[in-house]
Amino acid sequence: MGSVDKTLFLLSRGSDTLIVQIYVDDIIFGGSSHALVSSFAEQMSRKFEMSLMGELQFFLGLQIKQGPEGTFVHQAKYTRDILKKFEMGDSKPMTTPMSTNTALDADEDGEAVDQKKF
Repeated sequence: MGSVDKTLFLLSRGSDTLIVQIYVDDIIFGGSSHALVSSFAEQMSRKFEMSLMGELQFFLGLQIKQGPEGTFVHQAKYTRDILKKFEMGDSKPMTTPMSTNTALDADEDGEAVDQKKF
């Protein structure tokens, strides 16, 4: 169980990891081993009435795209909906007006922030 998020669970078996996130009546899970993920799904199906929905594509307003180059999380649909709402659906995209390759470092000399405030 996670120390911050009590609904996040991790299972390690050797070099393989299974990650399970529970949100109300939804469970998303995945891992580094197809066998471990399949075993978990099979065990859950035996104990609970559930439907396997396939590969994760949407969760809590986030879009998830999985491919050979990695897993990417974005909000393109949310962005399109906002543009349509404000009659900007036909707007043309622009490149990011800042450097996209800047490495960010921790501000060791900076003032501490009250994390509860934000």
